[in-house]
Amino acid sequence: MPNLTLAELGTEIQANVRCALHEDIGSGDITAQLIPAERQARATIITRENAVIAGTAWVDEVFRQLDSRVRVHWQVADGERASANQALFHLEGPARALLSGERSALNFLQSLSAVATRSQHFADMVRDTAVKLLDTRKTLPGLRLAQKYAVTCGGCHNHRIGLYDAFLIKENHIAACGGIAQAIASARQIAPGKPVEVEVESLAELQQALDAGADIIMLDELSLDDMRTAVSLTAGRAKLEASGGINESTLRAIAETGVDYISIGSLTKDIKAIDLSMRLTL
Repeated sequence: MPNLTLAELGTEIQANVRCALHEDIGSGDITAQLIPAERQARATIITRENAVIAGTAWVDEVFRQLDSRVRVHWQVADGERASANQALFHLEGPARALLSGERSALNFLQSLSAVATRSQHFADMVRDTAVKLLDTRKTLPGLRLAQKYAVTCGGCHNHRIGLYDAFLIKENHIAACGGIAQAIASARQIAPGKPVEVEVESLAELQQALDAGADIIMLDELSLDDMRTAVSLTAGRAKLEASGGINESTLRAIAETGVDYISIGSLTKDIKAIDLSMRLTL
């Protein structure tokens, strides 16, 4: 599946920001009204820790929707590494708008940069191998595309976006369809041209998936020896994806088995927001 790009996300970013501003500001920022409407200000946003940056377009959109007079001056770009205490961007414009948009803007940047930072950490661990690391659907509700974009900023790759763009036939689907071959045959009839991936739990099921013509075969918690055997048996007839409980201690060994993909839910699920701070000057 192709990686998401910013060019595809314009409408999504606008919707994300509208929702965030409505949630935070509601009928109006009553605290910001303490400040005279004509008061101008500047602000600098720094990161208090090392990070890979993602989410600049969401920050831009926050201030675009709040007040078009606000100017955002970036010192970094998505995908770049930033060091602790480094300035990420500067703001200038009406003080009310800077303060009203602060939390929504930083929420997007701290969360998406956390995804990018974690993704970069895992990508660095297998950079000298041929494997591609994939995200999953374990994302925050309403922010799936944003998080999947952040994954790419960190050097990893996107799996399917949702339940509509590719088949992923798992154990319960197989049981309900009457077998692996039947499930794959039905998938080809329902949506010709859509990628068909099948989850297998043994080498015997792998062979069934190969015989039925699966495009991608997910090896669910197979041993390292079985993964190596799977790579040999498959011999390029399908792509192989390792999945299930993969972490820092197991990633490298799995990558070295020769599988094509490794999917890791924690790229988007187990993240800790980057610590950011805004300093305002009048």
